[in-house]
Amino acid sequence: MSAARSGLPTGLARWLLPIGGVRLVLGNFRALEPAHEKTQAECLAWLAAAHARAEATRAAGLGRACDEERFRAEMARRLARFGCGPDKIESRGHEIADFEHTRFEDMEVYRLCDAPAGRGMLERTRVFARVTEAALERLFENVTRAPGDLVHVTCTGYDAPSAAQRLVASRGWGAETRVTHAYHMGCYAALPALRIAAGFLSVPRTLAPSGARRCEIVHTELSTLHLNPLVHTAEQLVIQSLFADGCIAYALEREHERASGGPGLALLAEEEHILSGTEQAMTWTASDFGMQMTLAPTVPGSLAEALGGVVARLAARAELSAMALGGALYAVHPGGPKVLDRVRAALRLDEAQIAGSRALLRRRGNMSSATLPHIWMDLVRDPTIVPGTLVVSLAFGPGLTVSAAVMQKTEAP
Repeated sequence: MSAARSGLPTGLARWLLPIGGVRLVLGNFRALEPAHEKTQAECLAWLAAAHARAEATRAAGLGRACDEERFRAEMARRLARFGCGPDKIESRGHEIADFEHTRFEDMEVYRLCDAPAGRGMLERTRVFARVTEAALERLFENVTRAPGDLVHVTCTGYDAPSAAQRLVASRGWGAETRVTHAYHMGCYAALPALRIAAGFLSVPRTLAPSGARRCEIVHTELSTLHLNPLVHTAEQLVIQSLFADGCIAYALEREHERASGGPGLALLAEEEHILSGTEQAMTWTASDFGMQMTLAPTVPGSLAEALGGVVARLAARAELSAMALGGALYAVHPGGPKVLDRVRAALRLDEAQIAGSRALLRRRGNMSSATLPHIWMDLVRDPTIVPGTLVVSLAFGPGLTVSAAVMQKTEAP
C-alpha cells in the first residue's frame, strides 16, 4: 500500500494522547487455532442432524412419533434458506469435539438422545472453565514478564476464580498483576477493553500496580457452547450458522516502554454510542440451556443509520479530517455478511477497505469479541500495509451499541 493510500494528510503531526503525552500501542498478538474445524457445509449438515435428533427426543418424551430423517431434510432446507451459506463462511472452529460426529449418545454437551436441548448451564459452565484455563496457559506460555494488568474479556461463560485469576496464581504474579473482568458486552467488547487498558496505563504510578507497565488483554469466546437445537426458528438458524469459537491475547503498552517486537497499532481516539429505541434488537441472556441470543432483522439498518455520526465524532476527537478517515482501512466487526454490506454502503467505502473483515468472516465466522482482535492481528502482520496507515475500528453489540476507534500502524520498536 502506498503512503497516499494510507489516508494520512501531508504533514500530519498532531495526536490525541493519554495522560502524560505518551502514545499507547497495541501489539504482541497471539491467537490459538481452533481445536476442531469444519467446513461450513459440514457445520450446516451437523446442525440439521442435531435439530432432527432434538425433535425426535422431544417427540418420544411426549409419546409421539417423529420421522427423524424427514425432519433432518427439512432443517437442511431451512438452513440453506436462512443460515449463512458456504459462499459467505468457508469454515468455523470449535473447542469441543461434539461437532466432529453425530453420535449424540457419546457427546459431552449435546447429548440430545437424553435431553433434547442438550446439557444444562452448569455442565456448559464446567466445560467453559476447563477449556479457557487451558487456552490461557497456551496463550501465555512464552510470556515470562508479569503484566501490571490483565483484562479478561468474554460473554460466553463465567467461573470464579476465572481462568485469568488462575493463570496469575499459577505463575506467582499475584503481587504484580491485577485481574479485571470485562464480561457480557458481546461482540463490541474489544474496544471497551482497550479503553479500560488505556485508563490503567494512564494513571500515576502511585495508583498503578507494582508490575510492569503493560496491560495484557485476553479473549476467550466459546459461542458454540450455547446452541439449542430444540429451537427451530429462522432467527436461531441465522445465529447458529454464524458464530464460532476464538481465543486471542495481545498487549497494550506505552510506546517508549514496548518490549514486544514487530509493528503495532497506536491508539488515537475512541467513540461510543448507544442507540435509542433499539434496546430489544439484540439480546444475550443466560438461560437454562446456555446463553440465548435474539437478533432482530432491523439490526443492520439501525447500525448503518448511526455510523455516519459516530465516524464524524471519531474524526473530531482525533483531530483528523473526514478525508483522512475516508481513505483509511476499516476493521469492521463482521456481525454477518449483511452488516458488512450495510457498513460499506453507509460509509461509501471501497471493498478493499473492508477486505480484512470480509476475509476473516469467510475464514473463521463470527467469534464475538475475539473477532476484531483477529482482524487487528492480520493488519499488523500484513507487510503490504505500511506504517502510518490509519485504521478505523467499528464493532457492534447489545444496546444497540456502536463502538469505534481510530488507530495508526506503527513500525517495530
